[in-house]
Amino acid sequence: MIRTLLALGVSATALALATPAFAEEAEAKPEEAVAAPTMSFGTWGFDPEYLSEDIDPGDDFFAYANQKWIDANPLPADRARFGAFDLLREKSTFDVKAVVDELTAKPAVDLTGNERRIVDAYNAFLDTDAIEAAGLAPPQPYLEAIAGADTLGELVTLWATPGYPSPVGGFVSVDAKEPTRYSVYVGSGGLGMPDREYYFDESEKGLTIRKAYMDYLTFLMGEAGYSDAAATAKQVYDFEDSIARKVTWDRAVRRNRDLTYTALTPEELGGLSESFPIAAFLATSGFGTTDRFIVGDMPPSAERIAELGLSEEVVAKIGGGTPAMLELLAATPLEVLKAWSIKSFLSSNASVLPARFDQANFAFFGTTLNGVPQQRDRWKRAIDATEGMLGELLGASYVERNFPPESKVAMDELVANLRVALAESLREIDWMSEETKVEAMAKLDSFDPKIGYRDNLETYEGLAIVGGNPLANSMSAAKWQAADNLAKLGQPIDRTEWGMLPQTVNAYYNSTKNEIVFPAGILQQPFFGKDADIAVNYGAIGGVIGHEMGHGFDDQGSKSDASGALRNWWTDADRKAFDEKGNALAAQYGTFCPLDEGTTCVNGRLSLGENIGDLGGLSMAYRAYKLATAGKEVPVIDGLTGDQRFFLAWAQVWRGQYREDALRSQIRQGPHSPTQYRTNGIVRNLDEWYEAFGVTPDDDLYLPPEQRIRIW
Repeated sequence: MIRTLLALGVSATALALATPAFAEEAEAKPEEAVAAPTMSFGTWGFDPEYLSEDIDPGDDFFAYANQKWIDANPLPADRARFGAFDLLREKSTFDVKAVVDELTAKPAVDLTGNERRIVDAYNAFLDTDAIEAAGLAPPQPYLEAIAGADTLGELVTLWATPGYPSPVGGFVSVDAKEPTRYSVYVGSGGLGMPDREYYFDESEKGLTIRKAYMDYLTFLMGEAGYSDAAATAKQVYDFEDSIARKVTWDRAVRRNRDLTYTALTPEELGGLSESFPIAAFLATSGFGTTDRFIVGDMPPSAERIAELGLSEEVVAKIGGGTPAMLELLAATPLEVLKAWSIKSFLSSNASVLPARFDQANFAFFGTTLNGVPQQRDRWKRAIDATEGMLGELLGASYVERNFPPESKVAMDELVANLRVALAESLREIDWMSEETKVEAMAKLDSFDPKIGYRDNLETYEGLAIVGGNPLANSMSAAKWQAADNLAKLGQPIDRTEWGMLPQTVNAYYNSTKNEIVFPAGILQQPFFGKDADIAVNYGAIGGVIGHEMGHGFDDQGSKSDASGALRNWWTDADRKAFDEKGNALAAQYGTFCPLDEGTTCVNGRLSLGENIGDLGGLSMAYRAYKLATAGKEVPVIDGLTGDQRFFLAWAQVWRGQYREDALRSQIRQGPHSPTQYRTNGIVRNLDEWYEAFGVTPDDDLYLPPEQRIRIW
């Protein structure tokens, strides 16, 4: 289980879908171009010019720190949201482009093999004239292979071939219950829209989205040559609707790690369906020789439901999972499955197909679902595509230019202080027994921090990139990635591997390796500045470090022990006390209802892990800040105390705004709460914030002391 600091913007699936009807609407209503916002950090890490004197920090701390910036910076036309994270991600894109530009300016004869691959990948994606001229010739062999499958077994063989879309899939990863080995994880997908709730939503908005999606499917089926495109589109939609209703689990329920680990032998996996050719799928995937499969969506038995004490409400949200999917696939007409596969292939590769596909792609998931009127610049998307294939090659040059050694030294000190802070907190908390504290301290002691970049950056040996054919490059990358993943089976755990590129602006916690990872990309202002005020660094990157450490002790990460094994190391009484605190926090967040006249609210259960990470993280960061400044004079700067600067830095990290549709999507399917609540929802639980800003019962964010939640 990997927990990231933030997931922003449109999902990868979303970027692959759209409808021409909405493309025309977007073109008919152009939005005036808005330059990407910038942000000033003043002389010490936060520019006090952004403080709103007419907003009481106790009424809306997020707005107090950020509203002036938001008002002065309209959303760029190509953005669903924009804030501090996006600001740095934009910078990272420009920084990587500087590397690519230097390579493209070289004479071809002077390029090394790796440099040539970067240039060819970038230019192939960027050359829309060549893509347009090629038409549907590049995807034609793949589409013909799908159309030519005469049996379910032949189609399943294609599904298991890298680059082809599949409603079922598998990958190799560290075994959650035996983290000294790799196992094969299998599960089901198949939805064209990003969440099952889109298929259920009967509101006016929901019906509009489904109509647009049906138009999109009809467009694709027509492009694929179906004589009755609308009828075929309806069959594809009905198939996906069956997946949503019979197979897919509710997102919040899928978070429960006690429900998402079922180990099966090959024989047991084969026994899930008598009609689906599992053997063909496993043989083509290369998984046929392994001895263990972890099914992530196996419905629990009645005994397991009783053991976990699951309510009827929760049980009702558990879909049929992989067993139901295999039966559904076996029962669905082959022609429908082939149409779904063709649709999915065209959708997932829309960005490297003629412009009509790309425009339709963006218009549905960019405009219809997230309200974004304008596609990102092609060159920025070309950088993204190149990073998706050769990201660590680019990362090597990125860190050389943008990550000074002193940043790592400073981060080492910050992490060390955060560990001390959490250790102190564990010793002091009164709701946890000594028996459980021993286990918790062992887990803290075994945290593996990784900062900046890994030493053995990937060189992608064997990945062939060609000029002028971006689809071929995408398929080649998929094949290389699948082979690289498969090669882990039977090997020792590679603890040097990273799940993010050095230039990524994010961070994560990985429970099976018990590691916290901070790529170089995030180690810049507003998160970290080597010359920034110490209070700001602890309130910003300190809060981020604490957030990732907190994931090791959130409602799901806390189910893994010091070795990374999914194991209950809690006494029953301690776990009950911890869960009660989590339930109270979930209830708090469920009262945040920013849309539809207060009827669309944050899902406190879906976002619980991230909210615990934020709450515990900022608590740890504050304690670490006090440890780092003990015995030192902390001056008042620009009229602000050190404690005030600490909390302002946290608010600045979450500075940003959403389009309304994007905010609705975030609430519906994102595990992270909207950014204003990642500020206000956290500080109102910390006594130190009340003292720093003189917050009283007359303020809107005030919580009585007995209602404030402190976990770590």
